Amino acid sequence: MIESIEAVKAYLLDLQDRICAALEAEDAGSRFIEDAWTRPGGGGGRTRVMENGALVEKGGVNFSHVFGSNLPPSASAHRPELAGRGFQAFGVSLVIHPRNPHVPTSHANVRFFVAEKEGEAPVWWFGGGFDLTPYYGVEEDCQHWHRVARDACAPFGDEVYPRYKAWCDRYFHLKHRNEPRGIGGLFFDDLNEWDFDTSFAFLRAIGDAYLEAYLPIVQRRKAQPFDEAQREFQAFRRGRYVEFNLVYDRGTLFGLQSGGRTESILMSLPPQVRWGYDWHPEPGSAEARLTEYFLTDRDWLGTPG
Repeated sequence: MIESIEAVKAYLLDLQDRICAALEAEDAGSRFIEDAWTRPGGGGGRTRVMENGALVEKGGVNFSHVFGSNLPPSASAHRPELAGRGFQAFGVSLVIHPRNPHVPTSHANVRFFVAEKEGEAPVWWFGGGFDLTPYYGVEEDCQHWHRVARDACAPFGDEVYPRYKAWCDRYFHLKHRNEPRGIGGLFFDDLNEWDFDTSFAFLRAIGDAYLEAYLPIVQRRKAQPFDEAQREFQAFRRGRYVEFNLVYDRGTLFGLQSGGRTESILMSLPPQVRWGYDWHPEPGSAEARLTEYFLTDRDWLGTPG
């Protein structure tokens, strides 16, 4: 098992490097700064953050490897038989908030957990996925995003993409507003129904698909003109992103409950955000179309275009 764990760690470190290099290349010379950190309870990571870039207003691509003697409540609540086990958790988590409101915010995460107890076999699982949060939706972009997601899942079975697409739609949903956070993608957790090698191969397929899904959208939209009113709408919609991450996100809860580094955990929050009391867009506007058409858990692969 030790060799398998080290292979997962090596993949995740390389994935962080590749994603950062690709985003730097898109952002006209801007660079991620790296902040290596350690956790008092065991482990640490390397946080990479970019701020005030031409493309990326704020973005983070984090690697973490934390361990401890007891799984935190967010990890064992739905699997009480694992309470009291020691654990190791590895992951790469990223959120990119572009400056241009025509470029969607993107999120991706791939992670591996192993829970161990002396005298018993380790219990392991994988999780992750990626999702897209546009402010001004474009059908071409949404279709491309989901097409890449479907193709990444295809070698593992025809039922995998529909299953994890639906899970993503359920998970990234603001229950208190009855509204999706974005146009979805993939979400999976507690994956150990396949053997370890197949499960790890699936994790790699999803991790590797993120850039294939996101970069073409960035390249199509990053030079599109925008005005201050569109920036204000972007800030308003970013408020929904904040609400989800602070109220529902399992990764945020796990990080805080496990004693992770707070700055690294909360790097997912956007730099500028606003809330307006009971604000609604003008009927028939592009802003209204976001919630009326794009944020509807739509089957994007069945959408003509």
